[in-house]
Parts: sequence; structure tokens; C-alpha cells
Amino acid sequence: MSESNKMTSGMTRANVAILIAAFVLLAGAIGYAIWRDSSSSAVDPMPQGAAGPADQLAELEARTRREPNSAEAWTALGAARFDLSDFAGAAAAYEKAVALSPDSAGLWSALGEARVMGGGSDPMPAQALQAFDKAIALDAKDPRARYFLAVKKDIGGDHKGAIEDWFALLADTPQGAPWEADLRRTIEQVGQIHKIDVAARLAATQARPLTPDEMPVAARAIPGPSRADMEAASQLPKGQQDQMIEGMVSALEAKLKANPADVDRWIMLMRSRMTLGETAKAAQALKDGVAANPNAAARLKAQGQLLGVPGA
Repeated sequence: MSESNKMTSGMTRANVAILIAAFVLLAGAIGYAIWRDSSSSAVDPMPQGAAGPADQLAELEARTRREPNSAEAWTALGAARFDLSDFAGAAAAYEKAVALSPDSAGLWSALGEARVMGGGSDPMPAQALQAFDKAIALDAKDPRARYFLAVKKDIGGDHKGAIEDWFALLADTPQGAPWEADLRRTIEQVGQIHKIDVAARLAATQARPLTPDEMPVAARAIPGPSRADMEAASQLPKGQQDQMIEGMVSALEAKLKANPADVDRWIMLMRSRMTLGETAKAAQALKDGVAANPNAAARLKAQGQLLGVPGA
């Protein structure tokens, strides 16, 4: 698997936030380094004079000093360090995050991946395996942990077992997922290396259709803090940026207090919190939304999974 692209230099503060949120979202869903490469191309080019990666990293590090008990702050720092190939630093940040949010399978598997990437000559460090096992114990469907546990089988000589596990993961992959092609390529390459015929099976295996609850159309149609909103905020002084963005989310929360039965607004709130990199608050929004709408729990959880909300 290839290393992820380094963080593009010169991003606006808003685009950095979007990139980190997108990283966390993908990491919660699958998290393989090669699959994050494609997401970086969607980020707009950065205007001249904007802060470089060192300044952006310093801002995230400063946030963890201001908010040492914030799991999302440590998660954002871990994501940024990983994107800069500082895998030891990423692991250290993720260790802080899992200590604060120990029930998040996505965070444990992110920690495991950082430990793998920073493992040097050891392709599967014991500490990485421990993190993946913890993720699976919390969520048996965690795709990243499943992928790397199959890698362990392949490393250990059980190539057929690894391929079987990857096929099982492929069968659970939602239709249109951005990682499907790379997963297929992994199966194909390992099959070729070890003389295992996978061609016919790959051709016959299709990603599963989305369930009605997983359909993201409604969530996409709901207005909320968008990239345009974030870009508009980036043109303001920092204090006004924070005030503008928080004002949008606060207004949304106020509407939900008045009408907690509005399921679409709970989805919007989850999406907004994930866009801002506030994963713990997104998880709380999911919990509150389900409590207020138990009959819509399946839909809220399915949308939360698509958004990468911890615990969805």
C-alpha cells in the first residue's frame, strides 16, 4: 500500500479543516493510506500567501494544548501528522484520542494503522495488532481493522485466508465506495503473487447495493456549513470565522431543541460536526438524535456510518 500524499502546501484554513475532516471521515470508514490519496485531489488549490503545513500543524498542536481533554483535537492532530508521514507523531496523538474516547473503533484502527506505517522493518507490530483487535472487539465490521488483520494473515503465509477475508470485506463494501477499486486491486495482486486464481471470482463479486437507510441523498440535500460557508468564513478574521461557523451550528441545535423529532436536522448536525472535525460532538448528536427518535434509530445510525461518526 502506498503512503498517502503529503498535505498540500498553501491551503486555506478552511480547506485544511475540510481536508482533516475528510481524512477522519474516510478513516472511520476504511482508513487505508492508499485510499486517502484520491481524497486529496478534491481539495481546492490554495491561494498564495496562505499558511503552510508547518503553520497548520502548529495551530492543531496549539489546539491540543488549549483543549487537552478533547478527543477530536487529538484526532485532528493525528490525522495531520499522518498526512505529513510523521507516523510516530500520529500514533502518539491517536493514543491520546483513544484514551479520551476508548469506545471508538475508528480511532483504535487509526492508531493501529499509524503504528503499522511507523513500524519500520516490522510489517505488523504487536502494538498495531492490539489496536486492530480492540477495534474489532468494539465493531466487528470495522473495515480498516478487517483489512489489516487480513494483511497479518498474508504476512503469516495464509494467503488464501487473507484473500477470503478481503473478499468478505468486498462483499460488505457499499456500492460506489471510493476504496472498492483499490481493494479489488489488492486481491488481484496478492492472487498473482501467490498463484491463486481470483479473476473469475472478482468478476462475479459485486459491491452490495446501498440500503434505503444508507442512501445519502437526504443528507446531501440538507443545508448546513458547506465548503462555500467555510471558504466565506476563511476570509474573515479568525475570531469572526469561529463566531460565524459556531453560529450556524448553534442555530441548528436551537431548532432541534424546539423540534427534536426533525430527523433530517439531526443528520445535518452530525454532518456539520464532522465537517468541523468535532467527532465527539457528532457522536453525541447521533446519541441524542436516536434518544429523541427511537423509531428512526436505523436511519440515523446508517447516516452516521456514512459520515464516519464514531460509534455509529
